[in-house]
Amino acid sequence: MGKIVVSSNVTLDGVGQDPTGEEGLRFGGWFNRISPADREAWAKTEYEEALGAEALLLGARSYEWFARKWVGRTDAWGERLQTLPKYVVRSGEGRLDWGPTTVLSGDIPGNVARLAGALAGDIVVYGSYQLVRTLLEHELVDEVRLFVFPYVLGSGARLFSDLTAARQLHLADVGTVGTDLVHLTYRTVRAGTEGHLPG
Repeated sequence: MGKIVVSSNVTLDGVGQDPTGEEGLRFGGWFNRISPADREAWAKTEYEEALGAEALLLGARSYEWFARKWVGRTDAWGERLQTLPKYVVRSGEGRLDWGPTTVLSGDIPGNVARLAGALAGDIVVYGSYQLVRTLLEHELVDEVRLFVFPYVLGSGARLFSDLTAARQLHLADVGTVGTDLVHLTYRTVRAGTEGHLPG
């Protein structure tokens, strides 16, 4: 059985939007402000995650964004991401040239559940906020890994928003990455145990 893992970079107040400053968010580009040493430590942790992944699961826009940056990279990290099987959720046309790519459409929760049943390792989700919300709503997320960056923006899209029910998670691991980043790992609690909070 595969494990659906949401892996994301967020600010201290939970904003994930515009980390590289390409979207024009007022305080965008926060990822680029970390020190070179922290960036190197972050990259090492991300590379190790890629080595441990069985596949990537991405929304259409996130696939396009990552493909623009990673197609053609020949370093070890780039080659690892290139060769990982990718499953992209989309209803229309788009590029499919970032290594082995399969399109998922139609019944997304059902297709993702079947995918998890067919694979044995970590199925890592990068970005893909709309997809993450769908997966959370259908209790398909097994683990959440967050790199917390030392900035408070006060505005911008957050990774978790517009859910119809609150979700409970259990802290599994806390680690520092470089000097100023924190890496948090949470495991989700299934409904019927403690997963839904009142209200």
